[in-house]
Amino acid sequence: MPGPRHAGDEQVGDTDTQGPGRNPLEPRAGAGARGRAQEKIEDEERSKEERRKNLALLNTYSSEKDIDDARARALKEAQLAIEDTEKRIAGAQKRHKELETEKEFFVKKPMPLKLKQDITNNEIEIKNQTELLDAKKKEISTINSKYDEDKRRYVELTSGKAAPAAQKR
Repeated sequence: MPGPRHAGDEQVGDTDTQGPGRNPLEPRAGAGARGRAQEKIEDEERSKEERRKNLALLNTYSSEKDIDDARARALKEAQLAIEDTEKRIAGAQKRHKELETEKEFFVKKPMPLKLKQDITNNEIEIKNQTELLDAKKKEISTINSKYDEDKRRYVELTSGKAAPAAQKR
């Protein structure tokens, strides 16, 4: 047994803090098992979620035509929203021209506060509607990719390719 320690004493290779026979560089034996158990739990959760999504897909659509019809409805709604937003932008731009014409009367005298506010509000309206239009146009590609993926999974599930894999889990 080592004797009492004094300030300044150094002992190289003292592994008492790790317990008898433990190498401080070796990972703990339980850490790997816990990691594998956690991975297994996460895999099971992913499996459950995938099965839930597959079941929801099969319950939602009875054929590929249903998926195509749903896509067409979603695209039609998005297109109507785009057209509505384009009309609003056109109206705001028309109003902008009217405000600019009115502004010309105040070249040599101060512009009324109301006119300044109207011009500012109109510019904000045009900016907001333009951003909305961009978002709606992006939504078209999102809709298409969603229904492409749904259709791909539906075909996979109904053709029997994924059925054995889903039952195995």
